Amino acid sequence: MTNKVLVTGASGFIGTHTIAEAYHRGLGVVAFDRYNIPGQFPYDVERFVGDIRDYEAVQEAVNKVDYVVNLAGILGTQETIRKPIPSIQTNIVGTLNVLEAMVPNAFHEVQGVQIGVGNYWMNNSYSITKSTAIRFCKMYNKENGTKMGMVRALNAYGRGQKHKPVRKIIPTFVVRALRDENIEVYGDGEQIMDMIHVTDVAKVLLDVATGGSNIDYQKVYEAGTGCRTTVNWIAEQVIKAAGTKSQLVHIPMRPGEPKGSVVIGDPSTLDDLGKRDFVEFEEGIQNTVDWYRENYKWQTESS
Repeated sequence: MTNKVLVTGASGFIGTHTIAEAYHRGLGVVAFDRYNIPGQFPYDVERFVGDIRDYEAVQEAVNKVDYVVNLAGILGTQETIRKPIPSIQTNIVGTLNVLEAMVPNAFHEVQGVQIGVGNYWMNNSYSITKSTAIRFCKMYNKENGTKMGMVRALNAYGRGQKHKPVRKIIPTFVVRALRDENIEVYGDGEQIMDMIHVTDVAKVLLDVATGGSNIDYQKVYEAGTGCRTTVNWIAEQVIKAAGTKSQLVHIPMRPGEPKGSVVIGDPSTLDDLGKRDFVEFEEGIQNTVDWYRENYKWQTESS
């Protein structure tokens, strides 16, 4: 019988790529999301319409599978500062629902992975709630016998990442570059970011979720390349890939992010999972820019 993996937040950016990776590994997939969008996945995927905040729905879905990848979350840095409660309800309470459903019993035991964030130490609703979820995973693993691996994903980018409503760095930069508009950079642009292609994140997530006895359930694995790239350099690479004449314009820092921040992963945390070659940024960003050029509705969408 084929093993099944439950992916929550299935229609999200990382979720869709994780489902693709799971399918290519020969796993059955149960896609858990609040909405059922016909034809969304070009694979044989079982849909489960439910809300991560609904424990009974989560329990029913978890009982169907062997592995869980919990990606459901409210995203946003400045977007969530004035409205933290939805982040708490989804990112913390939703994770607790998954953990409760994963507590082993005589009839069923599953393994899984919880996604965290690289900037876990920042004081914004997203970082606070996601880092709290990771701490609850450690508690449940120690006290209740759950097997929930933990992965801090750094700055994922790639095909299919939405431009709005949450302003993520790569889609925001790419859209402006392809319009030949100036690229707005927060602060002096010397902040350090670790950019990792979304396909690499999906591989790490599934390696941890399915790793079994090889996984340390008190360790946080870091899905990051360890490459120290500045925001200015990232913007310059986007302009180069787009082949436009956009210029960098520096604007004040946005709420929830400090000046001079360094958000970088430690790829050595992945050594126990086997050798891996990350997608080079120049290759990944060209592929991403080309996807936006072909798929973005320039005439109807505005920044």
